[in-house]
This record gives sequence, structure tokens and C-alpha cells, in this order.
Amino acid sequence: MMIDAHHHLWKYNPEEYGWIDDSMSVLKRDYLPEDMEPELQLTGVSGTVVVQARQSLEETRWLLEMAEKHSYIKGVVAWVDLCSPGLKRQLEEFAARPKFVGVRHVIHDEEDDDFMLRPDFMKGIAQLEAYNLSYDLLVFPRHLQRVLKLVKAFPGQRFVLDHMGKPLIKTGVIEPWRNDIARLAAHPNVWCKLSGMVTEADLKQWQYKDLLPYMKMVLDSFGPDWVMLGSDWPVCRLAAEYSEVMKVVPEFIASLNKTDQAKILYQNAIDCYQLKIED
Repeated sequence: MMIDAHHHLWKYNPEEYGWIDDSMSVLKRDYLPEDMEPELQLTGVSGTVVVQARQSLEETRWLLEMAEKHSYIKGVVAWVDLCSPGLKRQLEEFAARPKFVGVRHVIHDEEDDDFMLRPDFMKGIAQLEAYNLSYDLLVFPRHLQRVLKLVKAFPGQRFVLDHMGKPLIKTGVIEPWRNDIARLAAHPNVWCKLSGMVTEADLKQWQYKDLLPYMKMVLDSFGPDWVMLGSDWPVCRLAAEYSEVMKVVPEFIASLNKTDQAKILYQNAIDCYQLKIED
């Protein structure tokens, strides 16, 4: 059993997906649930968590609708306006949908590196625990010390670090990322996704060995109880196809005992996102 804890879906248009530039032509098309299904069948993935790719309530409603129509989607990490005075109304609307499991904001695109520590944003984070929602952190290495302040401020809130905090794999730089990861891993309310690695490496010439020291550092720091698997499909297609990406983590953890492998491949995603696996 495997759960892909991080992928995207979208109906493409250039206005709403401005981050997809001309160098990313493979992403300039629709990626719908039916496009994902053959990838899952090929790799034996039995369930997924779909994650927001644009910051709109319209996309949130669409993702939840897609999740209700496709049983393989076990959870949705969606966008809500955490800084809005109307946040409570948004959360109440979406909390009625059982596959709404978490929230994400594209922090690393904010001009202010301190955005996550703004009082209005933190006031929004403070409301998530009451709805049993996780919060996914999408940041660059330079943000990790601020992430530490955020997770310390909300010890009862579940946080998930997406893409290992996007370490600089292409250039081989590991510090101060490694030190910050170790400090972050000391907090029991933080999980980390082994995801998004191939697009932080050399897109055309990446090799498994390039990813290895970063995966090892994450596993050594967080341990097998706090790490989960994600593809970052279809963004991963900039460097590798789904089936290739989904081989990386199983190969990396092959020497672990079966219990720890199961935690990383599916159980941690179920526990962190409180997924209902009944289908």
C-alpha cells in the first residue's frame, strides 16, 4: 500500500497559473483526476492527498468536488484566506466536506519573508486546530528559522513541511538547511514530506545519489514516524515521470523494517491528515 501525500490537479489557464512560465511547457495543460488514475494503477498507489496550486476559494471548491467524485483522493489540502476577517465562515463552509483535511498558503511567493509571522496570518493559523486541520508549509530554506518560530507558537497545531523545505539540491548546498531541519524535527507537531526533490535537483541530469544526502538528513532528523511520501505530480514532470519519482523513496527506505516502511509509505499520511481509508 502507498499513499501519495502530495500532488496537484488543475484546469489550466495562463492568468491563474502565472507561476508556470515558458520553461514549463509540459505543465501548460489540464491535469484532471482521470489523468492521475493511470499513473496510480501503474505504480500501485491506492490513495492520494491533493494540494492546492492557486490561491482561490474557487479552486478549493473544485478540488473538494473532485475528491467527492474520485474515491482515490482521500484528502484535500486547500487554500483559505488565513488573513481574512471572514476566515471563520470559509472554514465552516469547507469543514462540512469530510475530505477537507488541511490548509496551505504559498508562503515562499510572498515578498515579505516574515509573512508567516504577521499577526493576521498567525490569527488565522490559530483557528485551524478547532477544525482538526493540518497546515502545510511551502517555504524555501531561508524561511526555516521563521517556521521554527511559527511551530513553537502553536504546539497543538499539526504542521507539514512540504518538499523538505526545498533544499538546494542542484548546487549541493546542505547548510544551514541541515541544521534548521534538525531543529524543526525536534517539534512533535511537525511532519516532513519526502517530495519535490527532482525539481530542486538538475532537471535534466539529476541522479538518485544527488537526492540521497537530503533524504538521509530528513529521515535521521525526523525519524520514520514523522516522514511521508509525495510525488508533487504533475510538477515533477519537469524532471521525471510519476513512475520514476515514486520509485525514489521506496528504494531509499528498502533497508528499514516493514513497520517503518509502512509508516513512511502510507500510515503517517493517514495519521497526520486524519484520512478515512474505507474505500
